[in-house]
Amino acid sequence: MKEVLIATNNAGKAKDFEALFRPLGVQVLTLNDIEGDIDVEETGDTFEANAILKAETVARLLGKIVIADDSGLEIDALGGAPGVYSARYAGEEKNDEANIDKVLQELKTASGGERNARFRCVLAVAGPGLVTETFSGSCEGVIHTGRQGSNGFGYDPIFFVPTLNRTMAELSAEEKNKISHRGAALAKLKSNLPYYMTNAGDLA
Repeated sequence: MKEVLIATNNAGKAKDFEALFRPLGVQVLTLNDIEGDIDVEETGDTFEANAILKAETVARLLGKIVIADDSGLEIDALGGAPGVYSARYAGEEKNDEANIDKVLQELKTASGGERNARFRCVLAVAGPGLVTETFSGSCEGVIHTGRQGSNGFGYDPIFFVPTLNRTMAELSAEEKNKISHRGAALAKLKSNLPYYMTNAGDLA
């Protein structure tokens, strides 16, 4: 089985990638599977910059082809925030529940289109002998007034998908991957996957 190394320590993202790559017969490895402590500081001001930074840094350290993800939530009423700060919106400890509480509090008086939001994801692929490439995807929704559902991670319990009449946290993994920002980005990357596999043997 081919392997792909995702430059993340996030267990929730790892599960998403595992579900997305499984139909391709590809096993997902993350930084948690690699010896040593690799933690790339996300200093970019865009999803693209952070994804490229993580992919190129880890690829250089390990000498392997790496896929890095940077993603987050953009809310219209907050001028696109939390954006690249989504994971640490309520503090550097990256607490999902605290992040949700902060968003709900800030949107307490917001209504209608003010609650429109989107999840955005950028995947970057970097490695020895490769020109770094990026693939992006998004998913439109509305910020719910409270938590609903127990699946997923991050802001999924308050991200309501009007076309499905459910929050992201109320969807199964299969349903989520069909409409998610990460699934959309991966769909674009898929057409290039044979090239990476051929030129690198294994992505990991």
